[in-house]
Amino acid sequence: MNSIAATLAQVASDLRAVLSDDGLAGLSDGERAEALRGAGEVSHLVDAVVVETVATADVEFGHRFGCRGMNELLQRALLTDGPSASKIVKAADLVHRDMNIVSGERLPARWPALREALLDGAIGIPGLLAATGPIEYARTRVGTEERLWADEALSAHARGHHNTEATDGAAHVPEGDAAGATDPSAEADADAAAGGAQPGPAATADDLRQLAATLAMILDPDGAEPTDRDAQQGRFLNLGWLHKGAHRLAGSITPEVAAQLQAIFDAFNNPKVGGAPAPGVTFTDTETETDTGADGSTESTGGEGDVFNTDPRNVVDPRTPAQKRHDALAAALGIAARHEDMPTLGGAAPTLVVHVDARDLAAGTGWATLPGSGAPVPLSVAAHTACTGAIQRVLFDEDRIIGITTTDRVFNAHQRRAIVARDKECLIPGCHVPASWCEIHHVTEHSHGGPTHTDNGVPLCWWHHRSLDHSGWEIRMNDGLPQIRGPAWWDPAQHWRTPQLSTPAKPARRTVLRI
Repeated sequence: MNSIAATLAQVASDLRAVLSDDGLAGLSDGERAEALRGAGEVSHLVDAVVVETVATADVEFGHRFGCRGMNELLQRALLTDGPSASKIVKAADLVHRDMNIVSGERLPARWPALREALLDGAIGIPGLLAATGPIEYARTRVGTEERLWADEALSAHARGHHNTEATDGAAHVPEGDAAGATDPSAEADADAAAGGAQPGPAATADDLRQLAATLAMILDPDGAEPTDRDAQQGRFLNLGWLHKGAHRLAGSITPEVAAQLQAIFDAFNNPKVGGAPAPGVTFTDTETETDTGADGSTESTGGEGDVFNTDPRNVVDPRTPAQKRHDALAAALGIAARHEDMPTLGGAAPTLVVHVDARDLAAGTGWATLPGSGAPVPLSVAAHTACTGAIQRVLFDEDRIIGITTTDRVFNAHQRRAIVARDKECLIPGCHVPASWCEIHHVTEHSHGGPTHTDNGVPLCWWHHRSLDHSGWEIRMNDGLPQIRGPAWWDPAQHWRTPQLSTPAKPARRTVLRI
């Protein structure tokens, strides 16, 4: 065993002694904090040993041990995973020193000051990668002098020498980029003499990443355009396979697409725009009449104020913000699919098709399937889709189609406009999704004889339509006006109430003067 391996073995033995006899469990708070700081320094030094060992090896080192390369060798020697081994190799490339073929001496590393910080235990692999990442990203547009200046600044920051003028622009940009600039090392000495470098706590990896990003913006002010080109080239959106009842959506979208999507989320989840009455939907009890006088005052002919509608917080939405964004996307896709500008698919608008056995749909049991994956989905998906679409019955005889019948249950454009004008927004109290964005729900199900008529249709947002059967909300029609009864937690009296936005406005009272 060589001396270095023996030294490392002794360190490992000492660490095992620290872990023996349950000694760490009996530490005081102060001792525990000191132990963590010491362990951090040891961890940094272990990182330095690994990185320097890799950085000083030749390119054939891994092959000589029967591995495909350095990454595989690191996985086997350190018992680590592939991504961790890749980070080690990347860090080694940053501090690698080429050999001068004439003198045989090692040349300076690409990041010499940060290499010294690594060898001193001031930073570990995460800190080194965080400090160099933003500037390495712009390496083709950042000169050697500029990189070495940033190297000195980041190394000092890593050691706790926080320069109060580190990002003050031209005074710290190397010669050629600003007038009056000086050599980085001389400048650092001058700062220290003037009190500009203030010793303090060592920087974390996030601190180094933040400073490096700021320096990258100073050194590469025109870097946004290459970033945009990279984003355009790398954009993608993938729809994963059905797994545990859901599909995973993964992608990388450009900033303007993300902004448009965020605007849609905001519109659906906070759609209080265009003068909707604050604080929320209010209701008029069916036994109470309110009259409006010529002076704008109101007179009530009976009943008391509805305490359940004075504060929208009385309506509890159990969805998480992420679930709300999902439901907003679902509603937006539904609107886009039926828009006249949407390209056709097979001569018709792109339509969601749900396959279900007619007997299962009538009985409310069994499963439905969607095109594509063919995986089973709950029957409620078929019921929800059928409520706003059409049912096409296909008759089979020994797997041969012998007949097709279609029952249209879609509210046409004229009916939708009338329902939107009447109800104005989602019927569920506290939900202000505009009616024009909603699905039209058959109050009496079409399968139970309910007509596709304005007297049997109400607007519900995607979520409230999908969850209506088990949410506790009930809807009925009374002389062409919708009424709603909420769950007991919302209204213990369980009264049927007409949404005020759905209540026709009474004609203004006229005063006739007789002369």
